[in-house]
Amino acid sequence: MEPIVIVGSGLAGYGLAREVRKLDPELPLVIVTADDGSSYSKPNLSNALAVGKTAQQLVNASAEAMAQQLGAAIRTHTRVDAIDVPGSRLLLAGGELHYSRLVLALGADPVRLPLDGVAAHEVLSVNDLADYARLRGKLAGARRVAILGAGLIGCEFANDFAACGHAVEVVDIASQPLGRLLPAEAGLAMRDALARAGVRWHLGRTVEAVEYAPAGLEVLLAGGARICADVVVSAVGLRPRTQLAQSAGLAVKRGIAVDGALESSAPGVYALGDCAEVEGHVLPFVMPIMHAARALAATLAGRPQRVSYPAMPVVVKTPALPTVVCPPAPGRGGAWTVAGGAEGLAARFLDADGAMLGFALTGRECGKRQAWTRELPPLLA
Repeated sequence: MEPIVIVGSGLAGYGLAREVRKLDPELPLVIVTADDGSSYSKPNLSNALAVGKTAQQLVNASAEAMAQQLGAAIRTHTRVDAIDVPGSRLLLAGGELHYSRLVLALGADPVRLPLDGVAAHEVLSVNDLADYARLRGKLAGARRVAILGAGLIGCEFANDFAACGHAVEVVDIASQPLGRLLPAEAGLAMRDALARAGVRWHLGRTVEAVEYAPAGLEVLLAGGARICADVVVSAVGLRPRTQLAQSAGLAVKRGIAVDGALESSAPGVYALGDCAEVEGHVLPFVMPIMHAARALAATLAGRPQRVSYPAMPVVVKTPALPTVVCPPAPGRGGAWTVAGGAEGLAARFLDADGAMLGFALTGRECGKRQAWTRELPPLLA
């Protein structure tokens, strides 16, 4: 019997393998990964500096330990060159691997801004353990850090770096931090809280180039302003890894298009995690991945199941302003209503009939998270 092959050893790939093993200890599993297969929590990368964690200290288990724990063969440092769907096989450098069913847990790549300047290649992105190790090396002895992007990861990094004593400057084209997640009042509260922590903001601005300067780097903004920095970090978002699937003829939209059973346009080929678009939803967060892993594990174990997504709040790791957000699904009509003050804000996203479709909470209002979550409709039933 050919094995189930999982491509990817991140939260989605390992999470799926764990769920499969809960249901069937005998199914043959092979995990293929381009890196060393270390198990770690990727969300911890954006707040590991302030707690003094090195890349190695973030590792929970080696590939060897994971192979023993999961009863799986793990092929590390192995890249998949192509998927032969009719032949049910992966083409690898120097060989091939046949599968009974294939799961793509490929993750996502950082979006790279098209920057000019001879130092543009110095801009760092942090998407895995190796990236984090590189960042820590660059930050050793550095004082000034510029962050491109004021979204979720940009704000978490800003808080983390400032807490470590770095002079932090954040640039974003939006007029507020977390503009895609928070109403204006909550976004401005985040701006002010991080400013009190030492973060300087350059909102409503775009970055044009990164150049070398006598004392480090210079970030050139549209309009002529310049930011001096020792380290520049880009946090402008992620793009699902779809190239492998697209080359194999699988349907691709924003991510690898899959149905509620996580199956792609090719029977027997599945996708989950940051690379997948599940019935129109691209959700690069922990809870959707775990729900998808449990549903797909049941299907692979012979108990077909479709994924369902309840309302899933996201905790923003910014101690300067504790924040929880459960944004409405894209395209849902409605408006924010905001209450509260300096101690915290409670915002509801309401449709025309007054039904709550999402919420945002800051400060002491975060205690309402569980109660308000229960009021929300499921994201995918």
